[in-house]
Amino acid sequence: QVQLVESGGGLVQTGGSLRLSCAASGRTYSGGYMGWFRQAPGKEREFVAQIHWNGGFINYAGSVKGRFAISTDTAKNTVYLQMSELKPDDTAVYYCATAQRFRARAPAEYKDWGQGTQVTVSS
Repeated sequence: QVQLVESGGGLVQTGGSLRLSCAASGRTYSGGYMGWFRQAPGKEREFVAQIHWNGGFINYAGSVKGRFAISTDTAKNTVYLQMSELKPDDTAVYYCATAQRFRARAPAEYKDWGQGTQVTVSS
């Protein structure tokens, strides 16, 4: 079992930036993928970005491509999500999770989940 802890959320104005972190501990492995998801009130959890622990095989949801950047630091067992040009529609709880398949975009394809961190973008 992998334990995941997200941090870095907060309140930001439209056009601002935030960097989210996801620290992994426990039975971590280098052969898998990490993903970021988000869930706004009343909406389904949606895919944001995915990366292999080696830093490659990156893919993004169309709604964030060009504005968000996912990265890893294997020495710290941490995955980051750098978010720029934030919009009110980006307001959600953001979660990180583990997966074994490239281009996995459905929540059911992810195994371990963090507790989430709230991101609020004011207009």
